[in-house]
Amino acid sequence: MSALFEIRTPSDETEGTRSQVLRWLKAVGEHIAVNEPLVELETDKVTVEIPAPVSGVLRQILKGEGEEVAPGELLGQIEPGKASAAAPAVCASQPSSAGAGTLAPDTSAAPGRDQISPAVRRLLSEHALDVNEVDGSGEGGRITAADVLQAAQSRQGNASAAAAASPAPDTPPVARRVPHSHMRKRIAEHMLQSLLHTAPHVTSVFEADMGAVSAHRKKHHADFEKRGAALTLTAYFLAAAVDAIRAVPEANSRWSDDALEIYDTINIGVAAAIEGGGLIVPVLRAVESRDLFDIARGLNDLVARARARELTPADLRGGTFTLSNHGTSGSLLAAPIVINQPQSAILGIGKLEKRAAVIEEKGVERIVARPKCYVTLTIDHRVLDGRDANRFLQAFVARLESWPL
Repeated sequence: MSALFEIRTPSDETEGTRSQVLRWLKAVGEHIAVNEPLVELETDKVTVEIPAPVSGVLRQILKGEGEEVAPGELLGQIEPGKASAAAPAVCASQPSSAGAGTLAPDTSAAPGRDQISPAVRRLLSEHALDVNEVDGSGEGGRITAADVLQAAQSRQGNASAAAAASPAPDTPPVARRVPHSHMRKRIAEHMLQSLLHTAPHVTSVFEADMGAVSAHRKKHHADFEKRGAALTLTAYFLAAAVDAIRAVPEANSRWSDDALEIYDTINIGVAAAIEGGGLIVPVLRAVESRDLFDIARGLNDLVARARARELTPADLRGGTFTLSNHGTSGSLLAAPIVINQPQSAILGIGKLEKRAAVIEEKGVERIVARPKCYVTLTIDHRVLDGRDANRFLQAFVARLESWPL
């Protein structure tokens, strides 16, 4: 046997981020081509696909599915070269042949289903499902863990409907069990740590008139599109946040036991919900040095890659402030929005809608409809006081309401 080539986790993970092996796409003894997807890692923020560093045969899996791993940790080993008929090496994290035989049905008649991972086999067994009952959504019809869970939920839903049609007396309600993803567990830990154990949260609420921004966007939207950037309202919020941070620099800081670290660079994370559950915060860097077009273009790039699940850990690193535009999903007000530690504040934007407002013209008051939204700043009260939060929001709203055409 030739020298084995190591497979390791990326060494440039975000500080403090933990990962676990989500699934292996190849079994020990299988051939793998260079750059072919080999293993998926799930962090509390993104799923990272690790390709094979060389062509050859997967000889060892040292970290099984569900195991936590650190940056740079050894996952397995590949024997470089062409596939051979040699028996696969036995390792601690790889299921035995007997176990695999009891969990994996015959897939010879199911094209694309010969790459069932140990996690998928385990889920099939736990839910008493046959492989032919599950539609594969993966490449070549490969069955994923999500496919198995969806099939199990669908069957449970049918059973629940049948039970509801003729309920037995004193029968407890039927519930379906959906296992937590690694991302959801990490989000829960992060939120609890931030809110209950780290920072005392306080929220201030202002209302912003978006008339000037709406007029500017209407005038320049087409030009931005021609130049390759969709002009969204979030771009205006990011630009206005720079003015507010300049008025209250402590909002762009990090608390430590002996000092407050105030950043000169403004790297703003934009919170985004992803399909299937979970929240990620990709970071737009050096916003203070960008004009509105550059902000819009950078934001478009982050959003597009987030939707395509192409973000890397580097895209989530180095944020100094966070914006949550929760109004895009219909929310008027959210308070408190939990601070993204170790930052000191988070800005929230509610739904934009027309509201009645009283204006005065030539000494006469009248009621008009104006495009408005609620904006909130949730602060770490160790760093900022209510007066500071109000100064921040005053500067933020002033920038939005005085936007020149």
